Amino acid sequence: MQIKKTIDRIPGGLMICPLLLGTVINTVFPTFGKTLGSYTYAMMTGALPIIAVFFFCLGATIDVKMTPYILKKGAALLATKWICGIIACLVVSHFIPTDAAVKAGFFTGLSVLAVVCSINDTNGGLYMALLGQYGKYEDAAAYSVMCIEGGPFLTMLTLGLTGLAAFPLTSFVGTILPLMLGVLLGNLDSDMRAFLAPGATLLIPFFAFTLGNALSLKMVLQSGLLGICLGVAVVIFTGTFLILSDRLTGGTGVCGIAAASTAGVSASVPISIAAINKSFAPLVPSATALTATSILVTALLVPVVTSWYAKKWGVTKEVKPKKSKVMHQGA
Repeated sequence: MQIKKTIDRIPGGLMICPLLLGTVINTVFPTFGKTLGSYTYAMMTGALPIIAVFFFCLGATIDVKMTPYILKKGAALLATKWICGIIACLVVSHFIPTDAAVKAGFFTGLSVLAVVCSINDTNGGLYMALLGQYGKYEDAAAYSVMCIEGGPFLTMLTLGLTGLAAFPLTSFVGTILPLMLGVLLGNLDSDMRAFLAPGATLLIPFFAFTLGNALSLKMVLQSGLLGICLGVAVVIFTGTFLILSDRLTGGTGVCGIAAASTAGVSASVPISIAAINKSFAPLVPSATALTATSILVTALLVPVVTSWYAKKWGVTKEVKPKKSKVMHQGA
């Protein structure tokens, strides 16, 4: 059976497939984990420890000795993503209370949390694959800086700076610390980097499965069309600003549109935020479902738009990346 190859054919499959499996199990057998208990229950509900280890491994892949170009490009795209999240946060909060979701109509389940989580993080694997075809190695390597946007830290910063939510300083430190410890260890010892790097991909299906066990098929189906619209909006909204940012830093805009996606790990952010600020707990199921749909939609749409943009205004020839001991495919 070619299970891995089949999953790889699905955009965001490493995140989407385990998440859907967990959702089906939770819908059909909601007490399955509790009945079996022990390690099975822990595997079905212990998302946060797995996510923490994931970000530690992800941090180990970040090389602080990057070239000025890579640093400039990555920082520009990272800042633009963050600013887009702040703008969206302020706009949406005028219509929806920060700690609530729409209760009825087409926008049922939509919340500030769902919107920000869908915007703040880029699908790294998709970005690097597209830049390998339509850009150059240095542009693809810019994701090593953008890795910092992974996890709940940037979302917490967005909600905190806009005054829409309060988080203690210790929570900010606790959120970013695993990533920073990974950065430190990976840069102190290249062998540790090579050892830890595979974990940044290996752990994705495990925490995706646990997240799925907090959802139901009814919630996923209800968010379907709205989630599709959210994904399209993410590409259009962030893509516009990211193209401008890329061009202002000497690029053609291809890097920008290639970064206009929702990362697979973004689906883990709502539960992470709720673990720190309990007022967001009721929003977790709908925000996770909407973010998961946005992951799939942007993974399908961004390659099409990037290809069109590159042929019209960007670089179209394929550029082979330089060899590296560690090649990380971000979520």
